[in-house]
Amino acid sequence: MIIAFWAAGVAASAQMRLTLPQALDLALSENPTVKVAEMEVQRYDYVKRQTWGNLLPQISASGSYTRSIVKSEMRGGISFGADNTFAVQGDLSLPLFAPSVYRTLKMNDAQMATAVEAARASRIDLTAEVKKAFYNILLAEQSLAVLRESEATVQRTVDDTQVQYKHGLASEYDLLTAQVQLSNLKPTILQTENSIKLAKLMLKMYLSIPEDVEIEVVGELDALRDDVLAGLTTDVTDNSDLRTLELQEEVLRRSLKAANAGRMPTLAAFGSASYTGNDMEPFNFGGAAATDDSRYFWTHPISVGLQLSVPIFSGLTKMNRSRELKNQISQLSLQRSYARQQIDVQVRSALNDLLTARETMYAQELTVEQARKAYKISDTRYRAGAGTILELNSAQLSQTQAQLNFSQAIYDYLSAKAEYDRIVGREHGNK
Repeated sequence: MIIAFWAAGVAASAQMRLTLPQALDLALSENPTVKVAEMEVQRYDYVKRQTWGNLLPQISASGSYTRSIVKSEMRGGISFGADNTFAVQGDLSLPLFAPSVYRTLKMNDAQMATAVEAARASRIDLTAEVKKAFYNILLAEQSLAVLRESEATVQRTVDDTQVQYKHGLASEYDLLTAQVQLSNLKPTILQTENSIKLAKLMLKMYLSIPEDVEIEVVGELDALRDDVLAGLTTDVTDNSDLRTLELQEEVLRRSLKAANAGRMPTLAAFGSASYTGNDMEPFNFGGAAATDDSRYFWTHPISVGLQLSVPIFSGLTKMNRSRELKNQISQLSLQRSYARQQIDVQVRSALNDLLTARETMYAQELTVEQARKAYKISDTRYRAGAGTILELNSAQLSQTQAQLNFSQAIYDYLSAKAEYDRIVGREHGNK
């Protein structure tokens, strides 16, 4: 559905309108990182099928033709052997007891689980990055709107002051001060416009959207901040890094069992069937030819049996392989223990950042209301001739800065929530 929406948008006007859920769905379906992770899961499915193949019958067939140039001879001129030999042979082998194959299948299951977890990790990381990129665009656009509004307000002050200056009601200093403040806003506006372009390029990269396609994000930071913080916890059971280490340790344990199984006997059934034809000249016994006129002799032996293979000595390679795997398991166990401590610290830090960002956001919201009220008072005083241009400029700058700080606080809050979700291992759509 998302792909169809994308294709329709491109065909219509080379422009897309995206909400946050649509952006996430598109990223999770089109991003190359996710596709590679899913292909890796499929690869391990093929690996397991290869292992299964070792338990299935192995059938082979061969054929040969031999032409005798010089045949063997005995004393007395007796020669034997065929001038032309045709042979066809078929072989069948069926494992009856193969412990190493059974253990390898268990290891393949653990490898598959590791690949699945890696795919989940890529989706979690991509979700966090797409959210931050989306929020960054909304922040830049909201900041630009605040700066545009501030520019319009300052422009109105410049126009009013210029009229007053012409009538001798305002000094040239007041007019220059207002014009300087207006000029100071322009570089900031240009910088904000460029930041919007860069933020959209970043989002296009995550969503695998061509650069020539224009995108428009739908939503406001003020609306997104109303998400209720429910189910906050320091439980990192679903953390992808920890789960990956656990699964990697399981793969090593399964590998160790598979290596140890290589020391056990194996039993296989086999069968062989052949069909051989010899084109033979009559035997020559001292110059007297045989009276048998038949020139063809055909044989078709069939045999079956059991083969038991018992490993006795392999140059200590299997023993040292087991030691190597045990060493790796010990290393990974230490890494997992240390990683658990690090992630415990990370989740507590992320939770603290999230709660701090929320309180900062609420404080900045109150500051915006206070700054707006202060500006209205200053504007009224200035127009009544009771205030100065410096007071008005200061109040206007304070209002603009408070609005920008409020937008930044919302962005920090939403980004902290996205980072918290990444650490605890929450996927897109999970609360």
